[in-house]
Amino acid sequence: MEGLRVLIVDDEEELVSAIEERLNLRGFEAKGVTTGAKALEYLENTPCDVVLLDVKMPGIGGLEVIRRIKEEMPKLQVILLSGHGSAKDVERGMELGAFDYLLKPVDIDLLVRRLLSATSEQ
Repeated sequence: MEGLRVLIVDDEEELVSAIEERLNLRGFEAKGVTTGAKALEYLENTPCDVVLLDVKMPGIGGLEVIRRIKEEMPKLQVILLSGHGSAKDVERGMELGAFDYLLKPVDIDLLVRRLLSATSEQ
């Protein structure tokens, strides 16, 4: 787990900050951004092990972000976050190559287990 690089992408700044802080306290290298565009820009320049990605965001939404990630970096694992319980969007995200999905609010211990599982699959 030490040094596992996680990008958190969600339009809710407080959620991003909270998850980022909690993961960093557990030895991850977590970075948070609040838009799909910032996520794609970050990934162009910075190596990452797992992306935690909100499905519903203004601008470039999570489904478009995962599509682009899988096009450019097919081995990069993506875990979807859904706060609206949109089964159709989550299903589409899984079809696009997401490793897993979690519902908000996120249980941090469950998130840590999923992040570790995702990186063991690489």
